[in-house]
Amino acid sequence: MLISVLKNLPESLDNGRQQPTEGVTHAPKISAATSCIKWEEQTSEEIFRLYRAVGNIIPLQTLWMDNTIKLLDLVEVNSSVLADPKLTGQAVIPGSIMYHKQSQILLVCCKDGWIGVRSVMLKKTLTATDFYNGYLHPWHQTNSQAHPSQCRFQTLRLPPKKQRKKIVAMQQCIK
Repeated sequence: MLISVLKNLPESLDNGRQQPTEGVTHAPKISAATSCIKWEEQTSEEIFRLYRAVGNIIPLQTLWMDNTIKLLDLVEVNSSVLADPKLTGQAVIPGSIMYHKQSQILLVCCKDGWIGVRSVMLKKTLTATDFYNGYLHPWHQTNSQAHPSQCRFQTLRLPPKKQRKKIVAMQQCIK
């Protein structure tokens, strides 16, 4: 549709009509709350769409061990990665994290599947490999008896914004 309009731009401009004011809808304002991933509720496709839509404006956020973590570089997971026996052999809950060594990405379980993460920001920007070596691998070593589902991203719930009171100041000009 866009290409056809551009090909006939002068004619399209002449035939343009004003949008009616009745029934107009507006998209919600993008806020930090928009960027919070809900692992239990969102599919991998929904998370990837959210990343493509707002990820450059506000990085997607989640919780990791009670710390806010930003997911900087998300990728779709291809079928060869999904065929890994580690992913198919056990039941996982949304938010569970696994490191895929061959592709060097973090795999995070969503409502319906997996999404890949290449880099994160915790205290500083880290590649998936650095995050695994610095945080995931030591956690698994010290908590060897723990179930892998305990080592996961959790939904970050931001408190609602406080309504600011409008202060109206009136100034008098004395000449």
